[in-house]
Amino acid sequence: MTAYSGVAPGVRELSALTISKVAVGPGDNNCYLLHCHSTGKRLMIDAANEPEVLLDFCDRRLDAVVTTHQHWDHWENGLAAVVDTTGATTYAGEPDVPGIKVPTDVALHDGDIITCGAFELRVIRLTGHTPGSVALLYDDPEGHPHLFTGDSLFPGGLGNTFGDPDAFASLLKDVEEKIFDRLPDSTWVYPGHGKDTEIGVERPSLPEWRARGW
Repeated sequence: MTAYSGVAPGVRELSALTISKVAVGPGDNNCYLLHCHSTGKRLMIDAANEPEVLLDFCDRRLDAVVTTHQHWDHWENGLAAVVDTTGATTYAGEPDVPGIKVPTDVALHDGDIITCGAFELRVIRLTGHTPGSVALLYDDPEGHPHLFTGDSLFPGGLGNTFGDPDAFASLLKDVEEKIFDRLPDSTWVYPGHGKDTEIGVERPSLPEWRARGW
């Protein structure tokens, strides 16, 4: 699935939902839309920028929007307008809520379940890029898992921990224990910027990431 900045979304069709992806703004932030086939309910992940693009992306109908973490580029220029227009319920990791200047309706904790229509997303807290970063897991009952990682996991490495060794150690521990130790290699990974990847593609690089410290 390929990102097209502000124009045409990449689309992945699953048995129960459609996952669409579009990149917006100067940082090419990935925005994902999950559309439930049986109920029509829609959930957006990271309403980051270019609100008119995002509103067209969701046909101005949206039930929920999850912000993966507090960094401004994932919410500042898109979230308020999207929520004001659609009335969507807002979600974010509890420690990051004060840093998101759009009201959060539901503060998320590790292990929480977000239900949208007939599908569920499990919240995985990944502390390090920010205190309250979350990943969202859709475990497709008729396929492999799909994991939305925000800026905590990318092709080729972890998210930026800004030279803080304690933050890096925390993020590496969470990613290893909560993702690589629990999810199969077939898990598809959808990051906050750039191309998608798979757990099996990234797994061999864990020792390298640990040794280099970023």
